[in-house]
Amino acid sequence: MFASSEGLGPKELRELYDRNFTMLFRVAWRIVGDEGSAEDIVHDSFARLVEKRIPFPSPDDAKFWLIRVVKNNALNVAKRRGREARAYERYWRESREESESAEAVAIKAEAGAEVQAKLALLPEKLRAVLVLKEYALLSYREIGRVLGITEGNVKVRVFRAREALLSLMTEDGHGAS
Repeated sequence: MFASSEGLGPKELRELYDRNFTMLFRVAWRIVGDEGSAEDIVHDSFARLVEKRIPFPSPDDAKFWLIRVVKNNALNVAKRRGREARAYERYWRESREESESAEAVAIKAEAGAEVQAKLALLPEKLRAVLVLKEYALLSYREIGRVLGITEGNVKVRVFRAREALLSLMTEDGHGAS
């Protein structure tokens, strides 16, 4: 066995790092397009390997595990950057549009305040997923990690939260019918 139940020893870890760093770096770099981020991703993946203390039957098994972790981490970074870029684009696009009338601004503010008030009425577990999804723009997987629940459970809670919020809004004669 390549690693004991305690995980990789310092010698095995160093060997694994020396043999695979360049390849793992290339994988991350191709996905994120940034050397600094790629290096961070690889180092974080090795840190995760040490933390998990996974016993691997062979060095190849450890290598393939690292490739998956590096790929997933790099994809998450790329996805996060894409979301950030879209948010910036949306902000700049909105700020360039003609300014709204005072009446339109007041109506939007009132509607936003009403949504916030109704959101506060939701149970905490539904409110938390909706805030993370709609305001923090996190993915279902990221929300699951934050809350310590499965991705499927997150999807169910987001659906229920939206339904509950819509129900609260329509009780007062607002929202979609």
